[in-house]
Amino acid sequence: MILPGAEPFFMPGGKKGVLLIHGFTGLPAELLLMGEFLNKQGFTVLGVRLAGHGTTVEDMSHMTWEDWMDSVRDGYALLSGYCEDISVIGHSMGGLFALLLATEEIVSHVVTLAAPIFIPEERGLAALPPREACYGGYVPKARRRLKNVPPAANRTYRKMPLISIHELVDVIEKTKGAIEEVTAPLLIMHSRDDHTAAPVSADYILSHVKGQARIIWLEESGHLLPLASERERVFEEAVAFLQN
Repeated sequence: MILPGAEPFFMPGGKKGVLLIHGFTGLPAELLLMGEFLNKQGFTVLGVRLAGHGTTVEDMSHMTWEDWMDSVRDGYALLSGYCEDISVIGHSMGGLFALLLATEEIVSHVVTLAAPIFIPEERGLAALPPREACYGGYVPKARRRLKNVPPAANRTYRKMPLISIHELVDVIEKTKGAIEEVTAPLLIMHSRDDHTAAPVSADYILSHVKGQARIIWLEESGHLLPLASERERVFEEAVAFLQN
C-alpha cells in the first residue's frame, strides 16, 4: 500500500513535458513544489515513484536498481504519449537516473539536483558490510522535520535497508560508466554545504559529460535542494534552462 501523499503525480500542461525523479528512500512529494512551479510555467509534469519507495522499507529491500530504473523508463513512456518534447530533472539518486535515461532515450534537457557521484567519508559507506551479509539488515536514517513543505515530504523512510545501499552504489558505478554518453544540454545544481552528496560530484559530472553543461552552486541548501531555503532559485534556474 502506498503511503498517503506518496503517490506519483501528473500535471497536464503544454506539449513540453518534464519528468521528475526523486531520490533514495524519498518519494514524489519531495518534488511536488517544483512540479507545481513548472506546471504554472506551462509544462506538463510527471513525478514518478520509484519501485519500493513510499510504501515500506521491507518492500524497498526487495528492489534492485534496475527496478528503480524501470520506474523511470515507465514514466518516460507515459509522458512521451502526451508530450512532444521531454526534459528530465532528478534529485539526489534521481539525478543519476536522469543521466542514465539521457543515454537511453531522446531528452531535450537534463537537470541534476545534488546528484551523488561521491559520498562523504563521514556517511560511513566504507563500513558497509558485504552484500551477502546485508540481507534483512537496516540502519537508521535521520532527517529533521521540514516546515512549509507538502506533508508527505516528511513521511520518508526512517531507516534504510543495507542491501539497498549496495544498489545505490551500483547506480553510482553504472552512471560513472555511462556518463560520457550524455549529450543533452545539462544543468547541474549542487550546494557547497551538501554532506550527503559530496560537492566534488558536480565537478565530476561536468568534466565527464559530452554535451553542453554548467554548474550552479548554492550556498546554504544542504542536500534537499527542492525543499530547502533556496528552492525558489532552484525552480527559477531550472525553468530558465528548460525554456532556453
